[in-house]
Amino acid sequence: MPTAPFAIGNVAVLPRTAVNLRPRGGVFCHPLRRSTSRPLLCSITSELSQREEDREVPPQGLSPVAGGIVALGKFEALHIGHRELAIQAAKVGPPFLLSFVGMAEVLGWEPRAPIVAKCDRRRVLSSWAPYCNNMIPAEFQVEFSSVRHLTPRQFVEKLAKELGVRGVVAGENYRFGYRAAGDALELVRLCEEYGLGAYIIGSVMDKKQYARNMNSSNSKERGQVSSTRVRRALAVGDMRYVSELLGRKHRLILMAKDQDGFTSNKSRVSAPKSCLLNLAPKEGLYEKCSLYIGEDNLVPCKVVIDTKHVHIEMDEVSTCNIVGNQDLRLLCIEFGDSGT
Repeated sequence: MPTAPFAIGNVAVLPRTAVNLRPRGGVFCHPLRRSTSRPLLCSITSELSQREEDREVPPQGLSPVAGGIVALGKFEALHIGHRELAIQAAKVGPPFLLSFVGMAEVLGWEPRAPIVAKCDRRRVLSSWAPYCNNMIPAEFQVEFSSVRHLTPRQFVEKLAKELGVRGVVAGENYRFGYRAAGDALELVRLCEEYGLGAYIIGSVMDKKQYARNMNSSNSKERGQVSSTRVRRALAVGDMRYVSELLGRKHRLILMAKDQDGFTSNKSRVSAPKSCLLNLAPKEGLYEKCSLYIGEDNLVPCKVVIDTKHVHIEMDEVSTCNIVGNQDLRLLCIEFGDSGT
């Protein structure tokens, strides 16, 4: 049985909990509301829009996150562990996801395709609103080069004095400061010193892989849901597992370029891989997929991925309707739970 949350001054520390991915995907013990509608595309409900309008706009000169609660992390995959951080932030105030940009360039990492297309992140965050008191978590990015050499104390001071946040949420394994010198306990201590609320939550555990990783020698890999696990699942084409980790179906987005457009025949639309805006699963056949064009046009399809192209197979009528009535510049494929 997990231990109860405990407090240190104005700091709440929540216990680590192993969580089944399927029904709740959360680290808290109370049930969370789930959205039963199909995924949002480009618009949100009037209620959510109103809540966004009601969010206070900081006075001129203040940062966009002033007075808010920032969740700290990389937020690459926007998986269910990231969602839990946003849920906790929304319990206290307006939720923000604070991450760093430019890390790859500064640290010399090889560039790689994002798991979530940049243009699709707003849709994903909008789908979290029913879990977050009908607030859509907003993203706030900081240039990594501007904080790389900050000590843990300087980083928290920046949050408090420069950005004006009211509190922070982080996972139990969060590291921060130059050379990752600070851990979650130091974050708690420094936040209390600077008058910030701090909320440390237990990792959302991957039940499917938890047992085989319990004795991992990697201190960062203890069986928790992670963006690395999402990448590995995509690499083997296990789309059911990907859906469990993300808390939604993986959406692949392709944008036609001047030199690389889409082509079609009676029952297939094809696109070169150069049109991909995010990470595709491994080569193979994927059934029970859906093709989204615009906000309302949803077509069942199969997807075949080879070394150079992504092929979308539909019935002949659907293909003719799409090709004949749509300006094929953007295609969104949502993968079902079948794998290669």
